[in-house]
Amino acid sequence: QVQLVESGGGLVQAGGSLGLSCAASGRTFSSFAMGWFRQGPGKEREFVAAISRSGSGTSYTDSVKGRFTISRDNAKNTVYLQMNSLKPEDTAVYYCAAGDGNYLSRLQYYYWGQGTQVTVSS
Repeated sequence: QVQLVESGGGLVQAGGSLGLSCAASGRTFSSFAMGWFRQGPGKEREFVAAISRSGSGTSYTDSVKGRFTISRDNAKNTVYLQMNSLKPEDTAVYYCAAGDGNYLSRLQYYYWGQGTQVTVSS
């Protein structure tokens, strides 16, 4: 099994930046593609970004393209989400997840973190 723990959430002004981290336990972190999801108040959970096993491939939902960057460091068993130019609509609980599949946009996710709150004020 893989356990995932997110950190780095908080309160930030619109236009500001936050960097999220997701630390994974286990021996097979590099075997998984990783994704970030978010769930805003009263909304469904939505896909944000994903990264391939090696880190060479990434995928983003349209609303965050050009603003968010997903990356990973397999030696540290950690995946990151750098969020720039934040908007109030980015306010949500952010979750990281581990999975696999043939396409980054359609991964099957097996493990999920507990989430970290990101609040963006105007």
